[in-house]
Amino acid sequence: MKLLGFVVRVGLLLAGLVFVASVLVAAFVVLIFWLLRALWAKLTGQPVSPWTFQVNRQAMWQRFYQQGQGQQGRGVDPRDVVDAEVNDVTEVTDVEPKRITPR
Repeated sequence: MKLLGFVVRVGLLLAGLVFVASVLVAAFVVLIFWLLRALWAKLTGQPVSPWTFQVNRQAMWQRFYQQGQGQQGRGVDPRDVVDAEVNDVTEVTDVEPKRITPR
């Protein structure tokens, strides 16, 4: 049993090392590609632009806002809404005060 546990640990260690090495190789490939791109931009006189992800937050907001409006307004006439009765929330009747004693 000790030998099997040792083999499993060595196998997991090797799998972890292979994973870390593959991530490092992928990062170096991306770095080299970006450096070559930047070098080509410098040689041709173009500005070096970073890789960025453009996020249009307004478009996302509009998409979800319009979906919500579409769900709510489907088949509902605003004149059919019934006013709800407003209760006084300052009067609390179902709470029992508890005494806090220091330890």
